Amino acid sequence: MPTARDPAADLQHALLSRLKLRQLSLLQAIDRHRTLGRVAAEMRVSQPAITKALREAEDIFGSRLFERTSRGLVPTPSGEAVLHYAQRWLAELEATTRVLTSLEAGRSGRLRLGLTQQVPQQLLSAALTHLLDRTPRMAVMTREGTTDELVASLVARELDCAIGRSYDGDATGLVQEAIYQQEPCLVVAAKSVKRLSRGPLDWARLAQLDWILPPPNTPMRRTYNAIFVGAGVQPPVPMLESTSIRSMEMVLRTEPNAIAILARDVVADMERAGHWAALPYRLSWSLPPVSFFTSKELEGHPMVQSLRAAVGKTAREMQRAARR
Repeated sequence: MPTARDPAADLQHALLSRLKLRQLSLLQAIDRHRTLGRVAAEMRVSQPAITKALREAEDIFGSRLFERTSRGLVPTPSGEAVLHYAQRWLAELEATTRVLTSLEAGRSGRLRLGLTQQVPQQLLSAALTHLLDRTPRMAVMTREGTTDELVASLVARELDCAIGRSYDGDATGLVQEAIYQQEPCLVVAAKSVKRLSRGPLDWARLAQLDWILPPPNTPMRRTYNAIFVGAGVQPPVPMLESTSIRSMEMVLRTEPNAIAILARDVVADMERAGHWAALPYRLSWSLPPVSFFTSKELEGHPMVQSLRAAVGKTAREMQRAARR
């Protein structure tokens, strides 16, 4: 009696036996350029050869991956799915080559760490010291970005772990652990503190100042907008939208009515330069906690576990010191 065929098993067999990494690179190039002519020019082969290679790839996957439109070649739903996984597979391959190169150079391994700019200096120092003081020394790559950007890089296998704000979006395979709670404060130019701190906390008055806010559609921007709405005030139109500490410092140094919301411990690190200072108001809400991120595949990796433990220990010590 014949047995029922499993299409998924057949496709998996086709991928294992026929798919080549250069075909994944080809699909990425087509998605990037959207015309076969440009792909052919980039790869220095004829356009008929690129057409043939695309047909072979579509035959392996058993689906049409691109369709011709007025905007050029656009991925079909099947193509989008394949491109998503192609990015992850090729990122894993790149990571593997970097790790092997590090091991050949006498390193103990390689770790890719993402950071937001508002990670406290002590946590950043704890993370890098833990990684770089190993014997033999480890190769480390760091990348800065918003929490949304870091999570996207984790999902794409471009990072191994990250330290940022807690993430409230949907990210399959993401593991996060809150490790540190920060207190928010209002920050202005040091020379403007006396003038802008007169009277009680008044969000309607503050909304008239020149605000520095995170970019639109980020978790922190949504948090700050909710604070204004909760106070019965329309969220201000910002003068600057940025998460860059250097950009904020430059604007706060030069604009007398500039104002931002930052973590108090981050401000304390920067106040020593004398260019900005916190207004003397205590805000009644908390920032989303600083969290440690990794993927389910890597959460049990000894390197990731040891880093999470080291950063978590420092965070607990900082929290205890803050309560004294």
